[in-house]
Formats: sequence, structure tokens, C-alpha cells
Amino acid sequence: MSGMVVIKSNVRLIALISHLFSYLFTHSISAAEYVGSKACKNCHTEAYNAWQGSHHQLAMQHAEENTVLANFDNVQFKFKGKTNRFFRKGEQFWINIEGADGKFHDYQIRYTFGFEPLQQYMVEFEDGRIQLIPFAWDSRAKEQGGQRWFHLYPEMTRTDEFYWTNTGQNWNFMCADCHSTNLQKNYNSKENNYQTTWSEISVGCEACHGPGSEHLNWANTNQTIPTLHAPLYGFKYNLSKAVDEWVYKDGQTTLSPKSINSTDQLQVCAQCHSRRVQLTEKNKHIKDSFLNRYRLSLITPELYHLDGQIYDEDYVYGSFLQSKMAEKGVTCTNCHTPHSAKLNITNEGVCAQCHITSEYSAEKHTFHKAGTEASECTSCHMPETTYMQVDPRRDHSWQIPRPDLGKYTGTPNACTNCHKDQSNEWAGEALSKWFPKSNYRHQQHFSVAFYAAAIDHQSAADALSYVAQNHTERDIIRASALQRLGHYPNTNTLNALSRAVKNDNEIIRYGAIQGSMGFPPAERWQILEPLLNDPILTVRSEAAGTLAQYWSQLSAQQQQILSPALDDYIEIQHYNSDRGFGHTNLGNIFQAKSENDKAIKAYQQAIIVEPYYTNSYINLADLYRRQGNEKRAFSTLKQGLKAQPKSALLSYSSGLSLLRQGKRSQAIKHFKNATDIDTNNAQYWFVYGLSLEVQDISKAEIALSHAFKLSNNPEHLYARCDILIKHQIPNANTCITMLKPHAPPNVIKQLQLRLKP
Repeated sequence: MSGMVVIKSNVRLIALISHLFSYLFTHSISAAEYVGSKACKNCHTEAYNAWQGSHHQLAMQHAEENTVLANFDNVQFKFKGKTNRFFRKGEQFWINIEGADGKFHDYQIRYTFGFEPLQQYMVEFEDGRIQLIPFAWDSRAKEQGGQRWFHLYPEMTRTDEFYWTNTGQNWNFMCADCHSTNLQKNYNSKENNYQTTWSEISVGCEACHGPGSEHLNWANTNQTIPTLHAPLYGFKYNLSKAVDEWVYKDGQTTLSPKSINSTDQLQVCAQCHSRRVQLTEKNKHIKDSFLNRYRLSLITPELYHLDGQIYDEDYVYGSFLQSKMAEKGVTCTNCHTPHSAKLNITNEGVCAQCHITSEYSAEKHTFHKAGTEASECTSCHMPETTYMQVDPRRDHSWQIPRPDLGKYTGTPNACTNCHKDQSNEWAGEALSKWFPKSNYRHQQHFSVAFYAAAIDHQSAADALSYVAQNHTERDIIRASALQRLGHYPNTNTLNALSRAVKNDNEIIRYGAIQGSMGFPPAERWQILEPLLNDPILTVRSEAAGTLAQYWSQLSAQQQQILSPALDDYIEIQHYNSDRGFGHTNLGNIFQAKSENDKAIKAYQQAIIVEPYYTNSYINLADLYRRQGNEKRAFSTLKQGLKAQPKSALLSYSSGLSLLRQGKRSQAIKHFKNATDIDTNNAQYWFVYGLSLEVQDISKAEIALSHAFKLSNNPEHLYARCDILIKHQIPNANTCITMLKPHAPPNVIKQLQLRLKP
């Protein structure tokens, strides 16, 4: 029998037990170690060969003759009128490029990054930083437009986070843990440098299977021993599929799982194929929660469209969690071969593993010519978005095209993505003819609630609360609805949050933290206090960091309850002290505890580490203002604007500081600059309009009108009416009429009484 040992004699039993105790003793005194992928080759030749040449195996390499794909034969590349040069020095590869000081320097290319459809290149600095240069090599065939140098971020300037010498292009923080094996960041906060190490430069066998020394020990010992370890054979992770058998059920067009087994596969893949922030190198999340090592990005407007389709790069996991596939037990290797990462079979064949072919034919389902790209499953259900200019990636949320939603919410759909000359109405009519009995047409969808929140509609709170408590929605969607509730504190919101903090799913509990933002400190404590003892690091640390801002308002007992989880939060910031947000978050904790000298040092260190990180200047200036030192506050903001001139918030804050100093005309210039940078921020337009009252009533009215148009906030319209009445502008009465649906009758009456006949 597989996986079992049959004992036939007492002698053999005694020998086995003796061998077993010896094995356990010798292997428990030291942790498993990394041995390198080459150690796997002899026994696992087929898997090793499949891994060779894969995106994993070529994720990162030393820059050598056989790894560099680009042309470095003294090639010149002009960008914005400046000449960059790619050349060689013997066997080395070099680039002459503009650096952080605005001058051109020679830099040696030390590493390659990826290989297809583009390859990037990295420079290593003396302080251990490894940075990706902004020019990439298009490795596609020449007939596809490839075999050329191109600039990845043509709009970037030296003050942008993603400028090549800045933190957005820093390998040690941004890329290393996913492109190498057994990565140790080793950032020295005191010296502000790195001594980053890895056991294998690229994504090797042990990046997924874990350290292999125990497996090698097993392979070299009596084969009866690992029965206690089967089926892992010395490894810690179970990378099998979740479903062993798919079965047909009458009346269904897709197969169903006979059972769904526990597996570590999804957690292993997700550690790299996700948008997240790493919190620690200590916790091994594979056998535990993903959120014990990473803070997962939810379905936010910065990363996803309102209906969950990919917008920015999400690296698959956030999309996959939205899908029915995830719910049904599908894992990555149902579609992809684990070692080459290629599809197991063709696109259509992958889908046909579960979807009955006869029911999803061109005649019954796609209604496009069979054998064409338009008739493929992925064209409609996994549309591509191109990133980095040449890299198309498919959406793994497997959306049902909903042009009826796009008509109202502006979300894209596969129909009009392809038929660009047609409308959502046209696509909706076509789908209604093809699928007259479809359950998806006009079906309620969470994107309507997310859209309501995006436009600050009066129904947003109730719609989001409903989604957050709807058990038919995927957990990541419910969490994302909870996250959006922060601007809508009411009874329904409170009920949704109170239930969320007790939910078994940690992603939902995490979503409740930001969702409680609109409640006053005492109520927020009541909502979030249960999460301070949460078993999941992301949840308890984020709850602690949130509640710590009210430290001075908490009782001694509450502070004591908060402290252990707050220690976790602080440790996370120390781990991320190579970024401005790590030091700034520490500064916020110190400021909340009235440890102002420590707070100032933390903010100043944030500025040193990441001089273009806006929040450090804002928070430091605010601390100086609270201390009564407005001039120092303004000088800090001025320093910030020099480092990050594109920041609307720094311009806006500088304007407020100048107003407090009585320098209105200078303040107006800063408010104007803020609205120029962030044209959709109603608050900036509102304050800009108010500041213009003594200078230009006409411009003030325009600015306040625009603020109300953006926000639908009655306060903004009231301010416009107030100014018009105060200065006896003829259209003041029209403004009051506009305000009537938004304000109480007594407010309208007071304004009307101020009108002169």
C-alpha cells in the first residue's frame, strides 16, 4: 500500500523504531537548509529541465554574455534630446545615463531582470542598493516591433518615486523577495545601507518547495522512515492540487469538485503573485495565514476598476480571489505546469477540463467564428491589459462581460474593448439576443455600490453595508466594501463593522479597520478593540496603529490593552525603515504619545531615506505648527515642495500655513497650484475659492462652483451663496434656489433674508 509500512516482525519493528528516533533526533536539532536547485537535477531531471528557461529560472541573472539580450555594442539612444549610451568594457556591460544629480555617469550593469517580452537591467551602488535603470530591451521579434531599447517611464522626473535611482525602482525593497530564493533584505537603518543576501539568484526549486536539506536527508536514508512525512518527503509544504477528481452533475454545464482538499499551493504562489506589502521575514505564512507575513492590497481604485477588473498591475492573486474558480477549488497548477509555468495545454483545452465542450461551442456560447481569437474563452473572460508598454497580462477574475454596468459605472468590458467603434448599448443588445435567459444580465453587482462611493452618492453607505454583509460575495469584495465605509458613519455602517470584526475570515476583519475611520475615537475603540488580540499579524497591527493616534484620549487600562499589538506595529515599521512610510509611521506613534523629539527625528529620518515622500513633510510641519512654530512649519513644507514639486498636498498645506501667517496673496498662489496639480480635489477648490473672496469675486464663485460640482457637498454651495449675497452679486438668488434641495428650510430662509430688495 502506498505511503504505508507493513511490519512483519518484532525485530524489524525494533530496528525501525531505533532508526526513527535516530532520524528525528539528528534532524530536529537544526533547521532545514537551502541546498540549491542543482541538487535536485539528478533525481528530478524532467522537472529540472522544464524549469530551465522558464520565467522563474530567468527571473534574475548575473549580467554575462549568455544572459544579456540587449545590444550593448556602443549603441546610442536619444531621450528628450539627451543621448544615453550602452557599451561594453571587456566582458562587462555598461551604460552612460543621467543620475540623481542630473549629470551623466557611467554605471556597470550587474544583473538582468526577466527575459521576455522585455528584459530589464540593474546597477549596484556602494551602499548595497540595486536599482533598475529606466531603459529596457524589447526582446520580442523585430517583426513584432521588438529588438530595440525603449524608456519604461518616459514621464518620470528625478523627484518621482519611480525615477530609476529612487525607491520605486529599488530591487532590495520592491523586487528582491520574489525574484530570488531565500532572500534576506538585511537593511541597516543606522547606516542606511543594504547587505542583501540570497541562496539562489533567481526563483529556484526551494522558492516554492522550501529548503531542501531535509528532503535530501530523506532521499539518502532508509525509505521506510518518511512514512511519517508522506506525502511531503522531508518538505514542509503540500503543493498538490486542491481537487483530486472533478465530477459531472445532472443539469450542469461544468464539472464540480468531488471534494476540496487542503493544500499550500495557492499560498506559495500568492507570496509573489500579489500586490502586497511585506511586514516581516519571521513568520512562515505558508502553513498559516497570508496576512501573517504580508498586508494584501484590496480591490481599490488605484489597482482595480470598480467591478474588480485589473487596472494597475495586481500580479493575479487579488483577481483570483474574486473568482468562482477559487471558490470551487481550482489552483494554479490546474492550468499551469508547475515547473515551466506554461499552460498545461492550449487555452481552450485548459477551460475544457471542467467546462463541457459541447455546451461552450461557437454555436452555443461564443457566437464568433470557431477557431478565431474572438471565439476563445480568454478573449471574453480573461481580457488582456498591457503593462510596461509591451507586456500583455490576462485578468484572472474571470469576469462575465457586463456592458449594462459599463453604461452607468464606466467599467470596461470585453465586448467594447474589441469592438471599439460600438457602444455599451450595442453590446448589451447583442448579449440579450444571444443569452435571453442569462442569470447575469442585469444581475445585482457590487460595482454599483463601489461606484456610488466613488461619486459620493447619498446611497453609498447603505449599498456598501449591504455588500459587506452579503455572504454570496467573495471575501475580498466584502472587505473592500468595508474599507470604503470609512466616509459613511451611520447605523448600517456600524452594524456591518460590528459583524465584520467577528468574522472568521481575516481579510474581512482587516477591511473593517479602515471602514471605521468615520467614527469618533470612543466608538472606534469599541469597534476595533477586539482586533487587538487577533491571531493575524496584519489585523492586530493595523488595528493598533489606527487606535494609537488616540493615545492621549485612552485610559491607562486601554493603553495597556493596546501596547502588545502596538509593539507588533512598531516592529513592522522598523522592518520597513528603508522606506519613508516606515519612519513616518513611527513618528506618528511618537507624536501621539507626546514624545515630540523622537517624532521629529523619525520624520527627519524619513526625509533622508525618501526625500520625495510627501507625508513626512506634512506630518513634521503639523508638529511644528502644534508647537506654535509656524515659520518652521512653513520652511519644512517649502523643503518638501523643492523635493517633490508635483505634490498638490504640499502646495495646499503651504497655502494654509501662509494664510495663518497673514500672507494671503502668496497663499492663493499655492492653492491655485494645488488645484492645477489635482484638478479633481473638491477641498482644494473650496479653500482656493474662499481665499479669492477679497481678491476676485468672479474667480471665487467659479472655484466654489467647481468644488460643489466635484463633491456635491452642500457646504461648498452654501459658501458660494454666502459670498454672492455678501457682495450683492445679482445671481445670488439663483444660487439659493440651487441650494434648496440640499439644505434645511431655516438655512434657506436666513440666506433669503440677507438679500437686499
